[in-house]
Amino acid sequence: MPGFVAGKKRYTESNMCFTNLINQDTLTCSKSNHCLTSEVLDKEDSPILPGLPDDVAKHCLALVPRSYFPAMGGVCKKWRSFIQSKEFITVRKLAGVLEEWLYILTMGTEEAESHWEVLDCLGQKHRSLPPMPGPGKAGFGVVVLNGKLLVMAGYSVIDGTGSASAEVYQYDSCLNSWSRLPNMNVARHDFACAEVNGLVYAVGGYGADGASLSSAEVYDPDAAKWTLIENLRRPRWGCFACGFEGKLYVMGGRSSFTIGNSKFVDVYNPERQSWCEMKNGCVMVTAHAVLGKKLFCMEWKNQRKLAIFNPEDNSWKMVPVPLTGSSSIGIRFGILDGKLLLFSQKFDPGYITLLYDPNAAPGSEWQTSEIRPSGLCLCSVTIKA
Repeated sequence: MPGFVAGKKRYTESNMCFTNLINQDTLTCSKSNHCLTSEVLDKEDSPILPGLPDDVAKHCLALVPRSYFPAMGGVCKKWRSFIQSKEFITVRKLAGVLEEWLYILTMGTEEAESHWEVLDCLGQKHRSLPPMPGPGKAGFGVVVLNGKLLVMAGYSVIDGTGSASAEVYQYDSCLNSWSRLPNMNVARHDFACAEVNGLVYAVGGYGADGASLSSAEVYDPDAAKWTLIENLRRPRWGCFACGFEGKLYVMGGRSSFTIGNSKFVDVYNPERQSWCEMKNGCVMVTAHAVLGKKLFCMEWKNQRKLAIFNPEDNSWKMVPVPLTGSSSIGIRFGILDGKLLLFSQKFDPGYITLLYDPNAAPGSEWQTSEIRPSGLCLCSVTIKA
């Protein structure tokens, strides 16, 4: 099976018009001889870059390679504010310079705690994230929103006492820093969550008293507020969620209305603000990922087949997984460059990461990849910025 390395445009020092500028305490325009200190740049009526209209200056800043963003954010408040904004990601997208990085929550074989590490499309490690704020948690939710990583709620044990959390933290992938967001309305863990149309939904799970929940809520980043929405028809926990065509799909896990694992699919329509139900979901899902307009699942009882859901006709297709790679039970998914990565849950230095390309010619969908975390992959997200 051939190895796979995605070819991507690489930036060099000669491309970096701001490389020297952002690494100096004082910025100087060589021809105009203006001293561009942070105080000058932060004046209310001052332009982002003196001598340039702001729209041109924003385009110039957006062309800088992603690895320089944290340094740029330290130049002045105006630059930092722009880098933190949704507009910054939009300008980079229009300029065709978005860089896709894979953020993997990793557990080393000898480490007591997990940590986030960042890989690019060539498998090169860029950085490890600063430690997540707050106490260590399990059963938390992870969502990507506007180029930022949200880590929500979860279950923590402090001084021997366990409790559900309503805390939400946000990691800014451009500035490499964490911040606190408003708490959720309901403390929960082992719940479903997903982004749909720029909003974040959290559904079900276990509550503060250990009881299963039917409650659901939505976070609006513009208003910086969580709002309760219509409850599920039944309590549901251990489930997962994804968004398709402006709707929220909740699958898997267990329900108080079913014996064992639930095959029901709860679908929330934000326009109608109501739930409906389907009956052909997956059960005991150990890994899931949305790629393009389809959902990819791995079921616990069938680790050698991908279950692929097409929301257009609510149909499922099964695709055999090659034996190449780890033969152990346990797979985690990653998405990079429009392809699905399958990481083994058995820590073996010699294991091979499998790669599935849904757009490849028939018979060539499966390849192998050099991309893999340094330890066990607990979960992963892809952030374009």
